[in-house]
Amino acid sequence: MFKELDPILHSQLRLAVVSLLIGVKEAEFTFIREKTNATAGNLSVQVQKLKEAGYIEVTKQFKDNYPQTTCKITPKGIEAFEAYVQALQQYLQVGKE
Repeated sequence: MFKELDPILHSQLRLAVVSLLIGVKEAEFTFIREKTNATAGNLSVQVQKLKEAGYIEVTKQFKDNYPQTTCKITPKGIEAFEAYVQALQQYLQVGKE
């Protein structure tokens, strides 16, 4: 009856990161950190988990002699997010039936 929720997206911070990237497609690490109020260390760990799952792409480069990390959602990430939202909607509908 209930679909299993994606454990990768079921983390509050990872879900916040993917939700942000769904809207903007690509964002700098500092933007994501500011919007989520996460520490750089914690965000870095969660971004790495999303990258390993194939949900986001991470690009590291230098801009004006400063390191710049950019995150971009992948098609797999979009698909996983949509499936997660559909699964949550099913949980909410059960109580209304």
